[in-house]
Amino acid sequence: MCHKKTPITMPPIHSFAPIEGPNARLLILGSMPSKTSLLVGQYYAHNRNSFWPIMDDLITATRTLPYTMRINILKSNGIALWDVLASCARESSLDSDIDQASARANNFELFLSTHPNITDIFFNGAMAEKCFNKLVLHKLKPNLISYTRLPSTSPAHAAMTYNQKLEAWKVILQEYS
Repeated sequence: MCHKKTPITMPPIHSFAPIEGPNARLLILGSMPSKTSLLVGQYYAHNRNSFWPIMDDLITATRTLPYTMRINILKSNGIALWDVLASCARESSLDSDIDQASARANNFELFLSTHPNITDIFFNGAMAEKCFNKLVLHKLKPNLISYTRLPSTSPAHAAMTYNQKLEAWKVILQEYS
C-alpha cells in the first residue's frame, strides 16, 4: 500500500537588504541567497559561484578584496544588487527547491521609486526572472526599464563554461558607454 508523502514544512529564509547607492543605474537580481551566503551574510559567498570572478573581470571587484570593498566597487560603478524574493521556504540552495507557494517578493515599487536612475535590470539566472515576472512585474507602473536574463553564476548551472558566462555578462558594461 502506498502512503501519501507528507510535505516537509520548512521555516522561511530571508534575503538581504539591497546593495545600493544613490547613483545606481542598473540592478542585478538573484532569486534568494544560497545557504553559504546566508550563513556568512554576504551575496554570492559560495566559493564556486562565478559572480565575484565575473565582477573581477568586468570591474575589478575581485573575491580576494574584503567584502565591503567589493560592495563599494559595485556602488561606484552604478550597480545595485538584490534578490527578487524577500523570503521563501527552500530545503537546499537550489532554486528548483524553492517552494513557490511560500515565495514573497521584495518591495520593488518602493525601491525603484527611490532609485529613479535605474534603467536596466539584469536577472542572475532563469529563476530570478521567473519570480520577478510572476510576483513583481504586474505591480510596477509602465516604465522605460530594460529587463535582461543572464546565465546564472551558480555552480549548479554547469551547462556553460566560465568564459561563456563572462561573455554573456559583458552586456552590463554596455550600460556605461
